[in-house]
Amino acid sequence: MADQPQSIGVILLNLGGPERLADVEPFLYNLFSDRQIIRLGPAFLQKPIAWMIAKRRAPKSQKAYALIGGGSPLKSLTLQQGAALEKELGKVGRFKVAMAMRYWQPFARETLQKLADQNISRIIALTLYPHYSKATTGSSLDDL
Repeated sequence: MADQPQSIGVILLNLGGPERLADVEPFLYNLFSDRQIIRLGPAFLQKPIAWMIAKRRAPKSQKAYALIGGGSPLKSLTLQQGAALEKELGKVGRFKVAMAMRYWQPFARETLQKLADQNISRIIALTLYPHYSKATTGSSLDDL
């Protein structure tokens, strides 16, 4: 009996976003901690300055997220895209589609572990950013 061909993992890369209001501050901290997004002085000051910015901006951002239901729709939309892509790819081969968000869950390391636990060792990274930029696609690929 021939071995089944191994599934190929497809990781959809995206920014991520807070799922609820309590996630806003840590999401902002993750965002501003990334030196590929913005350099906040010397590297050793990046995280303390990111923490201060996140603390200061969180209340205003929470109000904005409250207006759209209390969180970002990005994760649920990406899940829908992933399910549709997996269905289409299933017509031509064995694929497992997952997502990795850069600044909120699920993070790349979690997604890679999940795929590894399913014995998937071949992976295609598919960015959902509409353009290449070191601050978006570059940062996500480096994180992966």
